[in-house]
Amino acid sequence: MSRIRSVATAARDRRAFLAATGAVSLSAGIGFALRPGTSEAATDTAATQGQPIAVSRRAPAAPLAPYTRGTTLSTMAAARPGSGFRRLGDGPAWPRVVRGDLAAPKAGRGERRTALAAFVQFTDLHLVDVQHPLRYEYLRAETSSAWRPQESLSVAGAVSLVERVNALRGAPVTGSPLHFVMTTGDNTDNNAKTELDWFLKVMSGGRITPNSGDPVRYEGVQNSDLKLYWQPEAALRDSDKQHGFPRIDGFLAAAIRELRSPGLNLPWYSTVGNHDFLPGGCYAPGDSFFADFAVGGRKLMTLDESVGTGFWKNVKKGGDPKGADFKAMLTSQVRRTRAVTPDEGRAPFTPAEYLRAHLDPANAGAGPVGHGYSAANLAAKTQYYTFRIADGLLGVSVDTTDPGGHYEGSVGTAQLRWLERTLKAADKNKEHVIVFSHHTSKTMRNLREDPAHPGEQRHGGGEILSVLGAHRSVLAWVNGHSHKNNITPHAAPDGRSFWEVSTASHVDFPQLARVIEVVDNHDGTVSLFTTLIESAAPHDTDFTDLSQTGLAALYRELSFNAPGARTDLSGDPEDRNTELVLKKG
Repeated sequence: MSRIRSVATAARDRRAFLAATGAVSLSAGIGFALRPGTSEAATDTAATQGQPIAVSRRAPAAPLAPYTRGTTLSTMAAARPGSGFRRLGDGPAWPRVVRGDLAAPKAGRGERRTALAAFVQFTDLHLVDVQHPLRYEYLRAETSSAWRPQESLSVAGAVSLVERVNALRGAPVTGSPLHFVMTTGDNTDNNAKTELDWFLKVMSGGRITPNSGDPVRYEGVQNSDLKLYWQPEAALRDSDKQHGFPRIDGFLAAAIRELRSPGLNLPWYSTVGNHDFLPGGCYAPGDSFFADFAVGGRKLMTLDESVGTGFWKNVKKGGDPKGADFKAMLTSQVRRTRAVTPDEGRAPFTPAEYLRAHLDPANAGAGPVGHGYSAANLAAKTQYYTFRIADGLLGVSVDTTDPGGHYEGSVGTAQLRWLERTLKAADKNKEHVIVFSHHTSKTMRNLREDPAHPGEQRHGGGEILSVLGAHRSVLAWVNGHSHKNNITPHAAPDGRSFWEVSTASHVDFPQLARVIEVVDNHDGTVSLFTTLIESAAPHDTDFTDLSQTGLAALYRELSFNAPGARTDLSGDPEDRNTELVLKKG
């Protein structure tokens, strides 16, 4: 029998009755989630052992039961017939795929299973200060990620995703209450204080004005009269209008208008990504030149393609981790920069400032204060921690950013040893673990030395897989970074196994988040159910509707049509809505 214990021992009999009657899982009216006073952060003490499991929110009106509405099991945004700029509408649902790569699914498990936990994963929100001087939109010809026509609506899209989660009636498969939301990094786009403030308000609630610089006027590439970018309010036939992009009067004023986020009505936790830590997502922090340029009054919007090609090739290879070439290029192009309004709010934030912002009670929202981070993280200068998901189920948030620079990740020896100790303790306590990080196993190949820890070895994805695979406690490694849905089985020869669940971003199409449910099948196996969700915005758009909801819908449609965007990010059916079975004794 599985050694995972339920989130509420007193509710076992009730759950057994519900399972037998088809209304499986946690009883209606009980919303359990961790709200600890502290998290275990870079220490060896078993700080999570005595942490309370508390009511997270008032459960939706009874009955809680399996459902598909509001998920991609019901419908998914899809392009209508046509050419050029494609309008979206309701498309066919994505079916659930049962995967037995690691263990054979046994008959009758649906009647036996007990829900242990359910949570939502956000990843790669990329809330963008689109007017930020350090952005490198001029590399658009080299990479579509340098500038996206939808980026100015990223905050509206994220708020709509929060609204979707708040409207969910528990977990789609079991109908159990949701425990929490975990965001697995790249919450911001350019390590800017403006973006961090917007992210925290999106998640915890508040009024957000997604504007910087001039308080009443947009100053960026979308009113630059440059053909390289979509000029939504101009008659200019720019490169995007040549692909059918529309002219929308009032777009830019609407894009920088104040929005209101209700905040998640669930506790939420935060994991750091390279865009949250490194300027531009790839340059080692600390150079005062970049901080000064970020808050200054000049912005580069165009670059000769011959210069851009060589520059981007070097970045992709990790050839400029400290940004020396980037600095030299900006200096050489100063005559081509344009005047913008300086703004101190665009300054890069340090890891300590990132932690303090999370720990600020004003940003607590539904809790917990710190969103996983604690005073111990501040003292130790770390950004990794553990938290209690449920009785017998531990969450581990890993920091995979490399302070030495470059967008790929790794971990230092101290963190790797901490992870090994944490998993060893979980094995001993007969607990199980879900690991969260930003980078995937395949994107942890950057082994540059951390300037703050000279001589400390860095470790890549292969070593992380070996560590996780050595412990029976591990159920899953949940991450993002790649902007693509991908689910990978990892099996060791001795029968130990776990699933790696990578989820698409919320900036590129398809803009998705993922609900993950952990259930005990009471037959020696555990199932992880994954269900993808979109934002609450309708699939249909109206170019004259510049309301908050209308902008969120347009955000999705623009992302679908973005020239050069990848079309494989949704993954294959077995990477989307799934049941992932694995043996756990």
